[in-house]
Amino acid sequence: MAKKILTLFLLFYITTDAQQQKDVDFKDAKIIVEPIPSKKEIQGSVRYNIEIINNVDSVFLDAVKTNFHEVLLDHKKVKFINDGNKIVIKKKFKKGKVYNLLIKYANTPSQAVYFIGWNPNSSINQIWTQGQGKYTSNWLPSLDDMNDKIEFDLSVVFNNEYEVIANGKLVSKKKNNNNTTIWNYDMNKPMSSYLLAFAIGDYNKKVVLSTSGVPMELYYYKNDSNKVEPTYRYSKEIFDFLEGEIQVPYPWQNYKQIPVRDFLYAGMENTGTTIFSDAYVIDSIAFDDKNYVNVNAHELAHQWFGDLVTEKNAEHHWLHEGFATYYALLAEREIFGKDYFFWKLYDTAVQLDNFQEQHKGEALNNPKASSLTFYEKGAWALQMLREKVGEKAFKIGVKNYLNKHQFSNVTIADFFKEVEMASGTNLSTYKTIWIKEKKFPTQSVMEYLKNSSADIKLFLELKEEMSSSYTFLQKEKRLKYYWSKTKSSEVKSRLILGYPNILSFDILKKALEADSHKIRQAVVNTGLAPPTDLKNEYKSLLIDKSYYTIESALYILWQAFPKERNKYLELTKNYIGMPNKNVRLLWLTLALLTPEYEPQLKETFYNELTGYTNKNYSFEVRQGAFQFLNQVFGFTEQNLKDLVNASVHHSWQFKKSSRNLLEALLKDEEQKKRFKEILKDLDDKELQYLNSKLNN
Repeated sequence: MAKKILTLFLLFYITTDAQQQKDVDFKDAKIIVEPIPSKKEIQGSVRYNIEIINNVDSVFLDAVKTNFHEVLLDHKKVKFINDGNKIVIKKKFKKGKVYNLLIKYANTPSQAVYFIGWNPNSSINQIWTQGQGKYTSNWLPSLDDMNDKIEFDLSVVFNNEYEVIANGKLVSKKKNNNNTTIWNYDMNKPMSSYLLAFAIGDYNKKVVLSTSGVPMELYYYKNDSNKVEPTYRYSKEIFDFLEGEIQVPYPWQNYKQIPVRDFLYAGMENTGTTIFSDAYVIDSIAFDDKNYVNVNAHELAHQWFGDLVTEKNAEHHWLHEGFATYYALLAEREIFGKDYFFWKLYDTAVQLDNFQEQHKGEALNNPKASSLTFYEKGAWALQMLREKVGEKAFKIGVKNYLNKHQFSNVTIADFFKEVEMASGTNLSTYKTIWIKEKKFPTQSVMEYLKNSSADIKLFLELKEEMSSSYTFLQKEKRLKYYWSKTKSSEVKSRLILGYPNILSFDILKKALEADSHKIRQAVVNTGLAPPTDLKNEYKSLLIDKSYYTIESALYILWQAFPKERNKYLELTKNYIGMPNKNVRLLWLTLALLTPEYEPQLKETFYNELTGYTNKNYSFEVRQGAFQFLNQVFGFTEQNLKDLVNASVHHSWQFKKSSRNLLEALLKDEEQKKRFKEILKDLDDKELQYLNSKLNN
């Protein structure tokens, strides 16, 4: 009964505080944190200056599973309530007064701060944050609400041997007597707490100045100096383009980009401090396969759209993701050309049309809409708005919107008000079609694309012809016609991928000899067995400037020409491939399946392949290794331990795939027995998860 009364008491005060919080303005925060890797713990203090708008009898901060060592209000101890999610300060706060609140605390975040490595065998040690949405309160008593903007100054205490990066300008570094340094970062403008971030690791950096003089700090691992240029290629061009296109100066002191291991997403636009997945840290060969350009531009665009102006709530999420997606596309158009731009729009239009065909269409102002809607439909909405009001009025509207609402929170109506004023256009019909309607206007979009791109028009004509009741020979003839009619590598590659079973020998030969890697790659991506007469042309792909092409070509040739397997393996034995080691993992598998190839090294190859499931590798590498081992060789005892570890990983995508694999294995009684035998070697979290599955 007493517990129930306490719960009701806390609920009453927290509800009341939420209502009163609008009368409280947290102006600024001075933060000091010290991460403790051995405990995965944060020890810290934060000092807030709080201005009271109207009399209130409490204030609160979001604070998840936090222990409070000391809470002082104007240097005096004050009563507080800690319910595990919030700290509520009970006192009569007077209108017009500014209070100083100091909190000393410690917590062990289950999310928002990630400790990567920090074991004796670690190949990499990192700590990084990801506060997207409302998670910063897991490591800092703060305000989850995006509408509360605070000027944060963050100081981090950590081991001298590492680099510490955080929002703002590094104003000082001071070594302590215990082999630690305190890095002091200053922000001079307010922001939402979810954009507060720090990263710790073994980094070097390259500094580039934008044309407007903004320092861009490009971080990289110390052994990746040869990957700096391809990874960050076009960074200055992107920055300069966006400043010119948006016509509002970059709003923060500097811009930093930091790659990290096992990031949850492609990137995150923390204010002035983008953290991104090191899966985008690439060499020059990989650039055409998968590069950082789009993510780079997307996260930079967020510095205006999301960071400078921030949505009031999820109903207005288009103002973040649709805008960042669109401006990233514009930056890519500047770099790669109009054809690239329109083909990307075409592909997203097809995705959106398929989405609505499955009765999943969503309005842009739906707070629970999918990423496809917010990002891709959102970008389309902006492109069509620009077409409707004209480029000049569009740019003026965007500029006025950003300047008027800078460092504050916005709604979709705020944006349209400025565009309507700039253009003198009533946008009611447009808003109904693009913002409120669930339906994606496929027909008008495709007409727009056909009028904008001769290549897309040609491709759509081809598709229409191929859907007719032509005979095989007629279709083959028409494909030859379209092949000869276009010089576009995009059209030709789509022709190959779309109609692989009616490709003539002639077209295949021309495709394999084409200058475009995209066309050559399309051939191997069909998965078709190569004609014997084209064996040498296929073999040339094993030294192509594309790791994806090499991977596909190696597998196809290895399957098609068993007597030549040793030659193919020898040609590709030194390739690693993309950051996920795609070529190497395939190569090891095929080398092990080729009895006559290097028989004395089979054990070495096997040990290397099975070793890639280890937690010291990125989850992309581990996932690939698990797949090959499961399909071909089965798992060692260590692989099973690694699979359990992967099943409690912080990346939900990797965790999900690992759990699916583990559950499939447990259906076999022999495998179930093997899992029981490793229980003694698991840590508490792993043990708890595996036991839950064994006991089902």
